[in-house]
Amino acid sequence: MYDAIIIGGGQAGLSMGYYLQQTNLSFLILEKGERIGEVWRNRYDSLRLFTPRAYSSLPGLALEGIQSDYPTKDDIAKYLSLYANTFRLPLKLKTTVQRIHKTQNGFRIATDKEEFSAKNVVIAAGAFQKPLLPKFMNTLSNGVLQLHSSEYMNAKQLRDGAVLVVGGGNSGSQIAVELSKERKTYLSVSHRIKFLPQDIMKKSIFWWFDKLGIYTANVNSKVGQIIKKQPDPIFGYELKTLIKNEKVILKPRTRSIQNNNFTFEDNSQLNVNNVIWSTGFVSDYSWIDIAEVFDEKNQLLHQRGISPVKGLYFLGLPWQSCRGSALLQGVGADAEYLIKSILDNS
Repeated sequence: MYDAIIIGGGQAGLSMGYYLQQTNLSFLILEKGERIGEVWRNRYDSLRLFTPRAYSSLPGLALEGIQSDYPTKDDIAKYLSLYANTFRLPLKLKTTVQRIHKTQNGFRIATDKEEFSAKNVVIAAGAFQKPLLPKFMNTLSNGVLQLHSSEYMNAKQLRDGAVLVVGGGNSGSQIAVELSKERKTYLSVSHRIKFLPQDIMKKSIFWWFDKLGIYTANVNSKVGQIIKKQPDPIFGYELKTLIKNEKVILKPRTRSIQNNNFTFEDNSQLNVNNVIWSTGFVSDYSWIDIAEVFDEKNQLLHQRGISPVKGLYFLGLPWQSCRGSALLQGVGADAEYLIKSILDNS
């Protein structure tokens, strides 16, 4: 029996491993990917973080390079692999967790390879495991190419003709900017886009967020509650300029589809050959066979990652403690917080 098992070898799981490696506890990180950083490698080719290198590191190891630069997806994938190797974190790759049960002495974790037992379990698999797609997408014919943003890699995947990107987050915005360079591009958003500069007075906006306490504002504070209610801003003004110059044509929320025609909230219609659904993800915790960690709405119960079930923890959730909890720079603070509870339970 291990003292602790971490489910997920992404940024959250590696951060937890970093702190566990400094103890005498036995532990193992289970990761379904073939190698560390695989999730990042599989994202679209042009992906860049909106946080600079100075704010994209995990505890104990800085992301090398010019600290004001914005790293690519491959930079992060390589960094995560280097991180695991630097701290010699015990990993079991290509292992998918299928079920977790509570036992008298801890937990039993069933995978597609073998079963494991542990006194403590940290679920660091991320909050967004499954693409969120609208049901009305099924009414489109095969004549329209559809991709979720997690499937999109580059423009070569698309058919000739115009493209509609549905979803106005940073991923949807980056994809729309990229595609607008070679074809007519529409962007459907459900709210007014708020643009923020990436840099102010030669310093990253995240430097200012850090100094003003916005980045680390507690989820239960007034500032935290105000920020949490706001849609995520788009960092940088490239998309704003393209919209102004009609290189990207902004459309309101997509309401329905009929006969391959998209209808929007303003009743305007559009017919395109390609659709990128940048509509986000949803969580899937159906494999956690422990009823006590869910409320009546099937939402996770936890206090800063500590569940009501002794020895069961969560890490890397959005707003687990603050705005930065699900980001590279912020997840380490939550991992450090959990290690104290794990030590008390071991």
